[in-house]
Amino acid sequence: MGYTKDDELAINTIRLLAVDATFKANSGHPGAPMGMAPVAHVMFNKFMNFNPKNPDWLNRDRFVLSNGHGCMLQYALLHLFGYKLSMDDLKAFRQIDSITPGHPETQDTPGIEVTTGPLGQGFSNAVGLAIAQAHTAAEFNKPGFELVNNHTYCFFGDGCAMEGIASEAASTAGHLQLGNLIMVYDDNHISIDGDTKVAFTEDVMMRFEAYGWHTQWVKDGDHDLEGIEKALQIAKDVKDKPSVIKLTTTIGFGSLLQGTGGVHGNALKADDCKQVKKKFGFDPEESFVVPQKVYDMYHAHAAEGAAKEQEWNKMFEEYGSKHKAEHADLLRRLSGKLPEGWEQKLPTYKPGDKEQASRKLSEAVLEAIHEAVPDLIGGSADLTGSNNTRWKNAVDFQPPVLGIGDWRGRYIRYGVREHAMAGIMNGIAAYGTLIPFGGTFLNFVSYASGSVRLSSLSHCRVIYVATHDSIGLGEDGPTHQPIETLAHFRALPNMMVWRPADGNECSAAYYVALTSKSTPSILALTRQNLPQLENSTLENGIKGGYVSVENEKADITLVSTGSEVCICIEAVKYLKDNHNLTARVVSIPCFEVFDAQSKEYRLKCLPDGIPSLSVEAMSTMGWERYSNEQFGLNRFGASGAYKDVYKKFEFTPEGISKRAVSTVDFYKGTKVRSPVNRAFQQLI
Repeated sequence: MGYTKDDELAINTIRLLAVDATFKANSGHPGAPMGMAPVAHVMFNKFMNFNPKNPDWLNRDRFVLSNGHGCMLQYALLHLFGYKLSMDDLKAFRQIDSITPGHPETQDTPGIEVTTGPLGQGFSNAVGLAIAQAHTAAEFNKPGFELVNNHTYCFFGDGCAMEGIASEAASTAGHLQLGNLIMVYDDNHISIDGDTKVAFTEDVMMRFEAYGWHTQWVKDGDHDLEGIEKALQIAKDVKDKPSVIKLTTTIGFGSLLQGTGGVHGNALKADDCKQVKKKFGFDPEESFVVPQKVYDMYHAHAAEGAAKEQEWNKMFEEYGSKHKAEHADLLRRLSGKLPEGWEQKLPTYKPGDKEQASRKLSEAVLEAIHEAVPDLIGGSADLTGSNNTRWKNAVDFQPPVLGIGDWRGRYIRYGVREHAMAGIMNGIAAYGTLIPFGGTFLNFVSYASGSVRLSSLSHCRVIYVATHDSIGLGEDGPTHQPIETLAHFRALPNMMVWRPADGNECSAAYYVALTSKSTPSILALTRQNLPQLENSTLENGIKGGYVSVENEKADITLVSTGSEVCICIEAVKYLKDNHNLTARVVSIPCFEVFDAQSKEYRLKCLPDGIPSLSVEAMSTMGWERYSNEQFGLNRFGASGAYKDVYKKFEFTPEGISKRAVSTVDFYKGTKVRSPVNRAFQQLI
């Protein structure tokens, strides 16, 4: 193995870059980088294949820092290996508009695979990356052409190990026998509250063994470079299960506060910075120093990675001459484009067609497009029959040895693990060859909200198939009936929340979700049947909102989504017959897409001079942007047959009409402004 003083110098250089950057920022977490520098040095320099000149090379090894607060470790490594991250970028750590933010963000920094920071998220992302690699390899590797054989490496700490999402993801990875996944557990016994003995005393390795992982323990992570290398090699040689290496380290190694919580989330004091530099053989008066021999060492490995990519490119070119269709398909996937003409497979409907629940309409879309979009890979959190997420001839993604699927399978059995499912999908999307979707009840997307938020922040093209979307699910009652859920997720920046009212709107939702390369989507779908609406077309649906029922000289506009649109249409007749009022109906299946339309178009849908009433069996929060008055459900639901529940809360033609009459009376004689023209709207 042969480690020298130069290796020690490189390790201490990483440590001191973290010390200097956090000191300059007067913010950050120097402790983890100082403790994990030895394993990072060995792993990046001895095991990982990557090319800093092309961070997007398909067959690069992936690295995930799940304990993302230690990101100066990763930034230092990226700089030293020659990624587009300069010394000035390190000096701008945690500053406005820098590419070295306080936690790793994939959109900001070359070489960052996934956005991490909320503990445990990176762990689940790493499982997703490993799943994507296994599937892509099975799909595209051919005899003599091992195009895809990369590993996914991940660091995680005690905080990640405590988070439930990591347990869910670890259980999933163990079941799937992901031998391409190697985790390193930073066993430093420190969290923000101090020594982990106050809250975390379980045997973590026994837990992972129970999950089906290969486990090892390197007891001296501060000095034993040979032991670290040996453990990593053993882990890499294990092919039939994921591996975790428990690495006992000293947080803040070298600091006066090493081994304590004081070095976890605080920059070192000036005197501590000087003494640790002196201890490591550096000039205590200098900062951000990188000896040339350290650059040379890391640049040499980077050059090896570039050479490996060149070899790979030659192989890929030869692959293209022998496997033209697969070569073209893989290039298309890596570009983010969809197959030519895939949208022609989307189902369309006309009024009078059979009434169906929108979850069944979603199933029809998946059935229709799964062959045309081979990069689509889906699953469900143990609700396949309820979410209708599995097409008829789907093959499960499973270890072939189990005999119930194979690595080419495109349907993932996530089990009752909503949060991990979402985090795993973010990792699958980040790999670059697949578009993941996953199903659960809308109410339980809230279980996954931490990962859903990172879908948005990370610009992941993932699709959440969220069925049983309202009080319309009926008998399961308030514990399962979403009320606040859509308001929550509609508030997320860069998230499309769809609630289609019929088949054409459902197809439109999938069209926009799949063509939006950098925005995730939530599709809120009904359990109960819905009619196919007049004036509903794919073209109207992809605008996010349109006029479903138009009437000249209308007295009121009813604005709605999903299963309440058809009730609003029934209310139009009731208002005319019983109150001599003329109503129009606007369906807005997706706020975010509707907001992106021109003001002229939005005013055509929601014009001045006509009062508007929104109708949705959910929280009314947010609807003030689209209606003058709101009819919703700002309390929990009730258990009973769905029609009885709707009747109880007056989501009926009569109940809507009662509120429409009150709205017309309230605004009579006033100059009604469209919500589109409200001043606050322009500030959003």
